[in-house]
Amino acid sequence: MAGGPGRLLPLALGCLAAWAALAEQQLRFKPAPAPAPSPVRLFTESELARYSGQEEGQPIYMAVKGVVFDVTSGKEYYGKGAPYNALVGKDSTRGVAKMSLDPEDLTHDTTGLTEEELKSLDDIFNDVYKAKYPIVGYTSQRILNEDGSPNQNFKPEDQPHFSIRDEF
Repeated sequence: MAGGPGRLLPLALGCLAAWAALAEQQLRFKPAPAPAPSPVRLFTESELARYSGQEEGQPIYMAVKGVVFDVTSGKEYYGKGAPYNALVGKDSTRGVAKMSLDPEDLTHDTTGLTEEELKSLDDIFNDVYKAKYPIVGYTSQRILNEDGSPNQNFKPEDQPHFSIRDEF
């Protein structure tokens, strides 16, 4: 070996420093892991009513087609005194379909809606609520049959981690 073993130490240290710098650079540019999805839950009417935007600092929830959305980011539309505050804290499916804030329309009941209203409901559900707001749960009317038994035809909206078994 020309130069003897004394020359290997600086070479080894140089390689180690280069490796450490490369490792640090790779760690620095690694994207942060995605946050774990928040669990969704089952809401009764009275539980959903607690999220009506009346209390400062409390999330604001509303349901459409039995799917409960967190609309807190739209506080200027859904918060206390806001134009669409009447829709929150309940399942307002009929009101969304009819584009109505009439208290009689602020219900989950879609009986008697026209084909045009049903299409409008689907469009708004998909293009506004599902596209813009996180799903935090489902209403009991969506998941349960009238006799209280689980609705076997229930299909969660984009929630692969939701299991109806966890709710019973």
